[in-house]
Amino acid sequence: MEGEAEIDRLPLDLLAHIFVLITSFTDLAQASGVCRKWKQGVKQSLGRRESLSFAGWKMDDDSTARQLRYAYSLKDLDISRSRWGCQITDIGLYRISLAKCISNLTSISLWGITGITDKGVVQLISRANSLQYLNVGGTFITDESLYAIANSCPHLKTIVLWSCRQVTENGLLVLVNSCRKLESINVWGTRVPVECFIALLTISPALKIKPKALPLNVDAAMLPVL
Repeated sequence: MEGEAEIDRLPLDLLAHIFVLITSFTDLAQASGVCRKWKQGVKQSLGRRESLSFAGWKMDDDSTARQLRYAYSLKDLDISRSRWGCQITDIGLYRISLAKCISNLTSISLWGITGITDKGVVQLISRANSLQYLNVGGTFITDESLYAIANSCPHLKTIVLWSCRQVTENGLLVLVNSCRKLESINVWGTRVPVECFIALLTISPALKIKPKALPLNVDAAMLPVL
């Protein structure tokens, strides 16, 4: 009978620490299939991660939700569209919203995911009450999502609405009125008139509106007092 392999003698805690250092989800999936001990080590490693990025990977609803099920300590989640294509849908966002880590997330990026709508975003955001950074650029969200963000994310500091062409002045005004900690907003490619941005500065004079090329050089003394 052959002796036990050296790596099999490693305690589970040390195995989990090693797996935390692996960034490839393909490699983690293969490691999980080696034996029961390695599978448990992979699960524990996911529970220790504070940052998780699926950018660059071809993820779908099932695989993404499955990974997040064990990521109890997660603070930063990036499921941006990759060059391979992202197959995340509203169903996936709903399943992700059920993960225990969602209420602790401070950063979420959904950049460029074209398969999601307000329905999925609202479901996810309604539980992300600790959120400080949100990137929904390149998606087809509308004011409905902005209203949900305004109601659920009082700590929001930065939001990226790059090329979100279906958001309107109404949604932006509600957002800035409600999220009083908001410091920066990226509105490149939106169809909102310049007058709206001046109104946003009336509400929050220190707000940084990007891109900087917008003609918003308005003297604070000229802004109306609310």
